[in-house]
Amino acid sequence: MLSLLASSPVTAQQADAVQLYSQDDLLDLIKTNSHLRQVRADDCQLVQDIEARADIMQLPAYQFLYGDMLAYAVCVPRNVERGWDLMLQSAAQGLPEALEQVGRYYHIGRFVQVDIDKALVYLHEAAAMGNLNAKLRYAQLLVDGYGSPVDYEQSYRWLHHAISADANTHARITKLLQQLAKKMPERVVTNAKRPVK
Repeated sequence: MLSLLASSPVTAQQADAVQLYSQDDLLDLIKTNSHLRQVRADDCQLVQDIEARADIMQLPAYQFLYGDMLAYAVCVPRNVERGWDLMLQSAAQGLPEALEQVGRYYHIGRFVQVDIDKALVYLHEAAAMGNLNAKLRYAQLLVDGYGSPVDYEQSYRWLHHAISADANTHARITKLLQQLAKKMPERVVTNAKRPVK
């Protein structure tokens, strides 16, 4: 037995096996939109594990990841329809990042036809769950005249209480708050600034 081990030295590449992402690690990758880049950096070693967690275990973060991989042909052959289905499944399970991406895709018409009504629904849900990108896009749609004036106050509240260390994001929030404030009576703006309970 020892002679077998001695005759088959482990190469450096074999020793660098990639560990499957923890749920928290994967969510962090998704939040920073670096999940596809990481799969590529890992030399596509985890494709079968990712697929199993998406299809068999139906874990929303893995459904999102595998759906994106299929849509953009990252380590797998392109299959936009299957990828879109997985993204929708992930969103249906309430993953904020999936809700935001589906809403964004309906807004810009990526993989699907532009559908602002659907975009508003998905973005509203993601924003309500705290996704900052969804809050920003949702507010922009309201400022652009889509949606309902009934939603102005809530959107203003989300942005007013949003936290971001990024100067560009902060400036964008400030601009959207100013634009939303012009659409509402001052008392509604004052109410929206109250601390969230």
